[in-house]
Amino acid sequence: MHLVYPAVLAALLFCTGLYGVLARRNVILVLMSVELMLNAVNLNLVAFDAWLRDTLHAGQALTLFTIAVAAAEIGIGLAIVLLVHRHRGTSDIDRLRDLADTPGTPDAATAEPQPQPDTKAEAPA
Repeated sequence: MHLVYPAVLAALLFCTGLYGVLARRNVILVLMSVELMLNAVNLNLVAFDAWLRDTLHAGQALTLFTIAVAAAEIGIGLAIVLLVHRHRGTSDIDRLRDLADTPGTPDAATAEPQPQPDTKAEAPA
């Protein structure tokens, strides 16, 4: 088997995924582009494993591990996207900039706690 064919296909898949990550504004399409990039890496791992004729099949083992990590990543990513979409009403990346910390706002870890007003009603004597 020639190594050039899967390597060129993997490079095309990776470039397509990279373009999708950089150019898209929808979070779901960005996640799909990341999956394309991971599949290109998987294709390279299996192709080089077959080309080197590794007796331990380390490329295929790493591919299985990468598939498991990708499945967990897409599950958590979709859960976050659904939660943000419920609260914000959009999954557009440009409109989700409110989640980032700005230099003018205090960090929750360094901010001093505000005193809470006493809400207990005093019983009449």
